[in-house]
Amino acid sequence: MSLDDPEEVRPFEGDSGRLELVNVAAGGVGRATFNPGWRWSQHVAPIAGTDSCEAAHMGYVISGRITVRMDDGEEETYGPGDFMIAPPGHDAWVLGEEPCVVIDWQGFADYAKQ
Repeated sequence: MSLDDPEEVRPFEGDSGRLELVNVAAGGVGRATFNPGWRWSQHVAPIAGTDSCEAAHMGYVISGRITVRMDDGEEETYGPGDFMIAPPGHDAWVLGEEPCVVIDWQGFADYAKQ
């Protein structure tokens, strides 16, 4: 089993990235590639049908930078080598011109699922 040969690929709206998913005994593990300009509220909210992301994330940033803003306004930016923990109730967006690649082993099982 490998994220280079995923069991499922879920594209985001507007060709803004994709989620590659494998299923392990403990649940889904995903690798998301968020292209420059990607924003959850624009490119995943139409798929999720919610005002903010309701998935809890526990992940590791491989490359690029991403900012997560909680519904209460608290904000954190993550970059290469950072562990990312984001509870439900947030928006997120890519910073800069480099795609952001994140491995997540908690919140991607139902993420961007039609």
